[in-house]
Parts: sequence; C-alpha cells; structure tokens
Amino acid sequence: MLLASLNPASDDIADAVRIDGTVLSRSDLVGAATAAAERVAGAGRVAVLATPSAATVLAVAGCLIAGVPFVPVPADVGATERRHIVGDSGAQAWLGEVPEEAEGLPHIPVRLHARSWHRYAEPPSEATALIMYTSGTTGAPKGVVMSRAAIAADIDALAEAWQWTPSDTLVHGLPLYHVHGLVLGLLGSLRIGNRFVHTGRPKPELYAQAGGSLYFGVPTVWSRIAGDGDAARALASARLLVSGSAPLPVPVFDRLAELTGHAPVERYGSTETLITISTLADGERRPGWVGLPLRGIETRLVDEQGGLVPHDAESIGALQVRGPTMFDGYLNRPDATADALDSDGWYRTGDVAVIDADGMHRIVGRESVDLIKSGGYRIGAGEIETALLGHPGVVEAAVVGLPDDDLGQRIVAFVVGDAEPQALTDYVAQQLSVHKRPREVRLVESLPRNAMGKVLKKELMQWH
Repeated sequence: MLLASLNPASDDIADAVRIDGTVLSRSDLVGAATAAAERVAGAGRVAVLATPSAATVLAVAGCLIAGVPFVPVPADVGATERRHIVGDSGAQAWLGEVPEEAEGLPHIPVRLHARSWHRYAEPPSEATALIMYTSGTTGAPKGVVMSRAAIAADIDALAEAWQWTPSDTLVHGLPLYHVHGLVLGLLGSLRIGNRFVHTGRPKPELYAQAGGSLYFGVPTVWSRIAGDGDAARALASARLLVSGSAPLPVPVFDRLAELTGHAPVERYGSTETLITISTLADGERRPGWVGLPLRGIETRLVDEQGGLVPHDAESIGALQVRGPTMFDGYLNRPDATADALDSDGWYRTGDVAVIDADGMHRIVGRESVDLIKSGGYRIGAGEIETALLGHPGVVEAAVVGLPDDDLGQRIVAFVVGDAEPQALTDYVAQQLSVHKRPREVRLVESLPRNAMGKVLKKELMQWH
C-alpha cells in the first residue's frame, strides 16, 4: 500500500507527526485520516489548502486512504492563480482549511479528534494520487498528474539511496505544496514510517532544536544554517542533510561540511519526474554534482540534432530521463504532454547537464536561461556562478546571457556583495577559461527568487 505505515497493524508511535504545535500518534493519524477519508469517499477530486498544519496532513492522508485525487493549493498564491488551479483541476470541494475566497467550492472540514477504523481497499497502483501545479514560469501553471505507483517507486528508490528507515526522524520546514516538502517529506514519512517533524518555517534555530536524523532544505535554508555556527553544529548528531530544488553553492556545501561534519546529499528532479538523480548515503558527495540515477531511472544527454553527447564530464547536452517515477501527463494539456514526453517515454527536462565516465551528473542549468551561446562557445551559467561565489566579496550571484550583436549572447553577472565589478571579471578569467568571464557585472541589492529559493532568471533578464 502507498501509505504503508498507516496500516492499522503497524506499531503505534506516540509522536509520529509533529506540526504546528500538534502531536499525532500513529493511531491518531490513522483514525483521524480515515475519518477524513469517510467525508470525501466517492469524490472525483478535492483541493487541499496546503498550510503547514495537522489539518493538511490529515486531509492528504485521508484522500490517499479513500483513493480520491487531491490538488495541493499554495496558501499564499494570488487570486488569479488560485482561481486557475481550482477551475482547471475540476476540484469539487476544499478539504481541511479553506481560503477566504473559496472560488464557489463547498468546504469539508477535517476534525483532528474524529476517529474511524473503517478499512478501505487499496486503490489500484495506476490510480492518480495527486495533481500538483507547476510554478507557471512559461504561462499559466500546468497540472501534473502523478500516480500512486510513481510516488511509491520514487520513495522506495530514495529510501535505498539514502538508507532511509523507520528509525529516522525527518525534519523540514518546507511548503507542503511542492514535491520536496509534500511528496518526499510528508508522503515519504507516511510510507516509510519514520517520525515526521515540520518546523513551520525553515529557521536555523528551529532545525537545531528538532533533534532529527534526516533534514531536508533548499539552498537558501542551508546557506542560513551555514551562517549560524551554533545551529549548524547542532546538526552534527544528524545522519543526513539533504539539499535540493535549486543548486547548492559550493561555498555553502563546504561550510556545512566543516561545521556539521556532514557533506550534504544533493539530488535532482522535477514535479513531472519526482526525484531521479541523487548522491548516495554511502557514496561520493562531490560539491556541485547531483549524483547518480536512482534505481530504475535511465538518463541521457542529447545535442541540438538529437545525437547522444559523450559522458566526459565536459560536454554539455540536454538532459532527458525516463523510469517508473514519471508523471502521467499534464491535465487537460495533451499538447504540452506531447512536447514533454516522447513516444519512448523520455522526458525532456529542459535542463542541460554533463555526465562523467562514472555516471555522476552535474546540472548546468535551464536550457532556456542557463546555457549561454557566446562567441561560438556553449557555456554553462552555473560554472561561472560557482566561480563568483568563491570570491570573498560575493554573497549571491546569478549569471545570464543577454543578446549581443557581436557575440550572440554576452555573459552578464548579477552580484550581491561589495566586490568591484572589474575585479570579479578578472577573478573569473583566472579561475576559468577566459571566454567564460562576465562581460558585464551588475551589483544588486538582492536576487529575485521563488518560494523554493530558485533565482527567477527570466525576471533578471528584463532588468536594465
């Protein structure tokens, strides 16, 4: 079953879930989630306002018990986007909490103290578990249809890669409407049976107090922890620190390793594929590299003509992946599905990468904004960003290619820090090939980022 740890025969745990001041035992979780399942059983699809709360945990678990697909809706989403998600998904009701603007849907509350011990048959593995909407960087958000089988396959592969067991206590403070916080953090814990602690917000002091063995964070979180020596040293007793959703800067990787004694585990994936590549708990953790394909996952790099790119750690190609964790398509968007998935099941990630002879992967960035074609060279923005972050006068850096009549694209770096622009250009030229140096360095107060810490490069490219 997908939620293996919610089998009533499982051993009870007094603090299976801790979130928003509420502690749920395993039997509390099973009883209250099953009560929620009874309230939605037979529905076609429901929306869940994904706040970090016990109501959200029980709503999600209840839907999975009842076999009702759910749509996680960000609590802080704008009115237009919320209206699109609710309307496009065909959700019939809100389960759990409800926003001020309910978009005309009825509200089914979740009762924390309700209990039911009704037994539901396990839905078919190919049945839809959830529909998660993408961030909408290329138009209105698209609904990604994810099956129960894909989620189970991904969690099981990660459990193998990370040696993740029921004896772990998993801690994070990430949103419950993305793959990282919801699928890996919450559903992973419900499948594997480990204790789950949500800190509300991913603050260094809250991570330090949580007493976990396994921690999830995005690079922004790890950067703040690396900057708080006491908080970082408090994580020394943990087993694994996992970073994802955006590239982890090498200086942050190195500082975490120094303060905690743990080289972070990095991994790669997307809403459409879940996690497909990761460094291993007992394997090499190389700064700037995201590791090896998980069990059952195939990867390949292709050039602009569709030919295979060699695995020589240098040649850049478009990354494609396939395996049992793939999505079933975009809801109501057969055109977009056909653009993303070929007839052989390869998903076009939109990312560019390099692979070395041992199969280790390094993500260069998005093909649309991180692959810079300048003066006849194909240059990865990430490599330049890593070099810039090695300079003591740089706090944050983002590199893009802007149109140039002579070069095709010129390399432009946006930097938060106090270094002199010319000094940074010279510094990169000393660290990398001279053609990779920024032709322009712009000092800025901050970089635009989304909720998961990813730099919004398309927005940067509009800055003048």
